[in-house]
Amino acid sequence: MPSSTSSSEHMIERVVPALPWSGILIAVILAVAAAVVAWELHCRSLGYAPGLDDTNDLWVEARRSVQPESTVIVGSSRGLFGLDLDVLEQGLGTRPVQLALVGSCPYPVLRDLADDQSFHGTVIIDAVPGLTVVPYMAPPYKNAEKAVQRRHEQTWSQRWSHLLSLPLERTFACLQQEDLKLSVLLHQLELPNRERIQIAPALPPKFSTIDRDRRTRMQAQVETDQVLRDRVKYGWAPLFTPPPKPSWIPDQAFGEFMGKLFNDRFVDMAKAVADLRQRGGRVIFVRMPSTGDLRQLEEQLTPRPVVWDRLLKDTASPGIWFEDHPELSGFACPEWSHLSAQDSVTFTQRLVPILKQTLITAPQ
Repeated sequence: MPSSTSSSEHMIERVVPALPWSGILIAVILAVAAAVVAWELHCRSLGYAPGLDDTNDLWVEARRSVQPESTVIVGSSRGLFGLDLDVLEQGLGTRPVQLALVGSCPYPVLRDLADDQSFHGTVIIDAVPGLTVVPYMAPPYKNAEKAVQRRHEQTWSQRWSHLLSLPLERTFACLQQEDLKLSVLLHQLELPNRERIQIAPALPPKFSTIDRDRRTRMQAQVETDQVLRDRVKYGWAPLFTPPPKPSWIPDQAFGEFMGKLFNDRFVDMAKAVADLRQRGGRVIFVRMPSTGDLRQLEEQLTPRPVVWDRLLKDTASPGIWFEDHPELSGFACPEWSHLSAQDSVTFTQRLVPILKQTLITAPQ
C-alpha cells in the first residue's frame, strides 16, 4: 500500500509491505504473555509472592493522610516492623500513621512534619542511634529525603501510576520492585572498590509484607529458613560499619568535618522538636530491640551516652530504651535487627502502657 507525504519542493513515497499484520500482532502478544508467565513462575519458584512494594508513592499516600492531631511514627525499619498499628490503635484510641522508612534517618521526615504548620500531633521516633546521626550525604539520609521530596514534587501521572499499580502488585510476584527491578539486580553485581570509589555493601533481601496503610510484618520464612536468616544477619555488620576514610583527605580535616556533621545533627533535631512543641506537638523517642552480634556492634559504634543520652538532653524529650524495661527486653530478633510478626504484636502490647504514661509527662 503506497503512502506519501508532500512538500512544496518534493514528494516522498513510502511503501507499507503487505504482511499479515493481525497475525503478527497476535504472535507478539502471545510471545510477551509467554515471557511474562515464565518470569512469573521463575520468581515464584524463588519464593516471591504477590504483594505491595514499599515505594515512595505508598509513603506519600500515608503522609497525605496525616491530620493535625495525628499520632505519627517516624524512623527506620525497626519501627516499621516492630510497632503494630492495630495494637497501637486499640491502646491509644487512634490509629497512628506509619511514616518509618527502611534503612533511613528519621530527621528529614521529622523536619517535614515540623515545617507543616497544620500539624500539632504526637511523633513517635524510632531512633536507631547509628541511623539518627548519619551525615546528610549518606544513603540512609537520602532515603528519607527522597520520600519527602516525592511528597512535594509528585506529579499527577505518578499518582495515577501508583494507584493503577496496586492491583497489579497484588496479582504478580514478579513486580517486586525492591528485589527484582533491573536497577536492583544490577546492584547485586560484585564490583571491587577502586581509587576514589567505595562500593556500598549489599542490602538484605526483602523479607516482609506491607499493607496499604504500611503495616509491615516479617515473613514467617525468616524464622524457619536458616540460610535466609544468616544471609540477613551477616549483612548487617558492613551496613552499620562506617566506610573507611577516603585516602585522599587528611586525617585532621576529615575528623573536623565529620565532627561538625555529627554535632549539627543534634542541633537540627533539637530545632525540629522545638518547632513542633511550639505548636503543641509532642515527641517521644523509642529505642527498639536489637540482639546478637549486631547489638554489640551498635554499642561499640554508637555508645548510649554519646548518641541516645545526648539526643534526649538536647531535645528535652522523653525516651523509652527497651533494655530499661524488663517486659521489653526479653525479645530475640530472628535476624538480630527486627521483631518477628508475632513478637511485634506482643512487644507493642507491652509498650503501650509505658508509652501512654510517658506521653502524659512529655513536654508540650
